[in-house]
Amino acid sequence: MTIYLCEPDFDGILSAVYEAWMSGKGHENVKLELDGAFRELELFTQYVTVRTSPENARKVIRAVCGKIGRSVYEEIYIASLSQDPARPDKIYRFLIRAFRYGAGVLDMLQLPEVREIFQMCRNVRHENHLLTGFVRFSQTSKGILVSRIGPKNDVLPILAPHFADRLPMESWIIYDENHRKAVVHPSRGSWAIVHADGEGYLSAQLDQDTDQEEYEALWKAFHETVAIRERANPVCQRTHLALRYRPYMTEFQ
Repeated sequence: MTIYLCEPDFDGILSAVYEAWMSGKGHENVKLELDGAFRELELFTQYVTVRTSPENARKVIRAVCGKIGRSVYEEIYIASLSQDPARPDKIYRFLIRAFRYGAGVLDMLQLPEVREIFQMCRNVRHENHLLTGFVRFSQTSKGILVSRIGPKNDVLPILAPHFADRLPMESWIIYDENHRKAVVHPSRGSWAIVHADGEGYLSAQLDQDTDQEEYEALWKAFHETVAIRERANPVCQRTHLALRYRPYMTEFQ
């Protein structure tokens, strides 16, 4: 068995897919894992660290889009954003099926490889959908809108277009604390994802004083005014708004 260790991003995973596929060792004799993840070393196993190659990643993308279809490409991209640590190998197994059956593979949920991709994509899309309503912005003295989130999945690449469409005339930043990256959108410009290192311009904007305290007071006054204490239902509230989102929402501070 040969295990290919790859970086967690999309290009890193596709680079490992390319190396494993072109190795000629047979699909049953190779496996993909994330580099740096804790693992127990297996006997009679060769570990190969794959350097991310944008060129090889593009080759895989061209093959998927040209021979199978863009819909399959979109699914593996969404799956690459999942929190599932086994996503590299699941994507690889799914592509084996996809190249065999074509674009119709997306409807073959009876296949374990397809079902696993479907479940990962559903989880990513669901969290992204929730965050389109749960993201809260605060405004700095310079007029920049800033927000902090802590998603389980790496949803920023699909969350950013929603807010770019909703707030095209505003300058805003959404910082993902769990993945240490942020999407930056200048007024009337296009958004970009940057990695946060705790220094520089991005850190300075995130650490600025904002109008959050003012809006916290307004939300508290609003809830105290309209709330009917006899009808309070915490269990129902947690069903519609999980506890893990609340530390990032102004009205729950």
